[in-house]
Amino acid sequence: MDLNEILEQIQGFIAQYAMQVIGAILTLIVGFWVIGRITKLVKKAMDRHIEEESVRDFLGSLVGIGLKVLLLLSVASMFGIEVTSFVAIFSAMAFAIGLALQGNLANFASGVLILVFKFFKVGDFVEVNGHAGTVTDIFIFHTVLVALDNRLIIVPNGQITSNAIQNYTAQGMRRHDLTVGIGYDDDIDKAKAIIEEIVKGLPNVEIDAGYDIFVKELADSSVNFAVRFMAKNEHFWPAYKVFFERIKKEFDANDIGIPYPQMDVHLDKSE
Repeated sequence: MDLNEILEQIQGFIAQYAMQVIGAILTLIVGFWVIGRITKLVKKAMDRHIEEESVRDFLGSLVGIGLKVLLLLSVASMFGIEVTSFVAIFSAMAFAIGLALQGNLANFASGVLILVFKFFKVGDFVEVNGHAGTVTDIFIFHTVLVALDNRLIIVPNGQITSNAIQNYTAQGMRRHDLTVGIGYDDDIDKAKAIIEEIVKGLPNVEIDAGYDIFVKELADSSVNFAVRFMAKNEHFWPAYKVFFERIKKEFDANDIGIPYPQMDVHLDKSE
C-alpha cells in the first residue's frame, strides 16, 4: 500500500465520519451546558427545602452524574455503538453494589429523610431505638447522641427512622410529671397548699402554661399527689432539682410526714 492509498483511506474516513464527529462534539458542548443549568436549578430548588449543605451537594452531584452518563450514551449511539449492552452492564453493577451496600444505603436514605423532614435537630433531647440523649451531630449515615451520664451514643440512621422517635424538646417546653407522698394521718389540704406554693415559687417555671396538683393514688402506706407543671427546655432539670429539696424542707417545717417502707418484726417468745 503506497502513500496515496493511505491518504485516500484517511480522506474517506474523514468524509464518512466528519459530520458525526462534529455533531458529537456539538452535542457534548450543548449537553454539558444544559446539564450545568439543570444542576444549578436543582440545587436552587433544594436550597429552599434542605438546609444541610452536604446533602444538597451530594444530591446535586448525583443528578449531574446521571445526566452526563445519559449524554455520553447518546453520543456513543451517534457512532452506531450499541448502548443496550452498556445499560445492561451498568444495571448489573448498580444491582450488585446495592446488594453489597444495602445497609449503608438504608442508613443514607434515612439520613436524608431526617435532614429533609427535620424529625429532630442538633441540641434536641430525643429517645431513639431505646437510646436517650442530646443530639450533637447528624450525619448522612449515623446520628450522634450524648447521654445524661455523658456517654457517646452513635445510632445508625436506618435504626432511627424504622422505630418510634420521641423528641422531648421539640415543643420548647417540657412537662414535669412528679409524685409526692404524704402519710394517711397528714392533712391533705395543707399538703396540697404547700405543694402549690412551692410550684409557684420555683424559678423559671411557666405558670401561665398551667399546672396541676391532685391526689392520684391511695397507696399501701401513703397518699400520693400527682404534681405537673411546665418548664422551658433549658430550665427543666434545674426546676426538678429544686422542687424535691423544697418539698422536704417545707414538709418538715409543717410536720407533714413523707412515708417510707418499714418492716415490723414480731418475735414469738412462747418457747
